[in-house]
Amino acid sequence: MAQKAEEDDKVRLDKWLWAARFYKTRALAKAAIESGKVHCRGERCKPGKEPRVGDEIQIRTGFDERTVVVQALSLVRRGAPEAQTLYAETEESLARREAAAAQRKAGALGLTTDGKPSKKQRRDLFKFRDSGV
Repeated sequence: MAQKAEEDDKVRLDKWLWAARFYKTRALAKAAIESGKVHCRGERCKPGKEPRVGDEIQIRTGFDERTVVVQALSLVRRGAPEAQTLYAETEESLARREAAAAQRKAGALGLTTDGKPSKKQRRDLFKFRDSGV
């Protein structure tokens, strides 16, 4: 039992990211770390880095950039509710992500003035005009 507790203290970063459900596979987590999309304690790191409780990790996935604080370590990938207990997202990160999502949503129509609107853009214009907004 004591040996198991010691093993939980030492977890590779790619394995922790996989267990916390940021990436679907360890290979994807490893590739993200190696390409510089994951920073631990403000620095680029390697997949073998061992995160500690209290570490701050910045993760870029797609359009989102999250800053999370490690709450617990795990070697095993479990359900999403259990995985969410492994980390806590910072308030600034949450506010930034929500603001970015709102901006993306506001620009979702994709209307440009570079010429004639496409068929989809015309449909969206008619829908907007008919909605009475």
